[in-house]
Amino acid sequence: MAPSAVFMEPDNLLTPKEKNKLRKPVVEKMRRDRINSSIEQLKLLLEKEFQRHQPNSKLEKADILEMTVSYLKQQSQLQLKTSFHKSSQFDFREGYSRCLQEAFHFLSLHKVRTETQTKLLSHFQK
Repeated sequence: MAPSAVFMEPDNLLTPKEKNKLRKPVVEKMRRDRINSSIEQLKLLLEKEFQRHQPNSKLEKADILEMTVSYLKQQSQLQLKTSFHKSSQFDFREGYSRCLQEAFHFLSLHKVRTETQTKLLSHFQK
């Protein structure tokens, strides 16, 4: 079989349209390889999670992507709940500290029996 004339011609003799026609399958294969590689990486990263949901089953690419999206949504919701809880605790502590400062300031301006003032300050500090 004789070699194809297209491959024997130097690159500069091909029109841009012909070059694109030759390059397109190679570029498409590279794109598919990148997608497949990324899906395989997701599968490896989340293997334990997948086994928990679908043990002993062969996962299709679509399954891997769906389960990854589900897992990421779950993690995002957990993170929001945790950050909200921490934020609420911080706000409470900050408010309590401010209230305590105001109480100290008030007590220092007014003559209150020393014993009562000491008990009150001790109670606030608990």
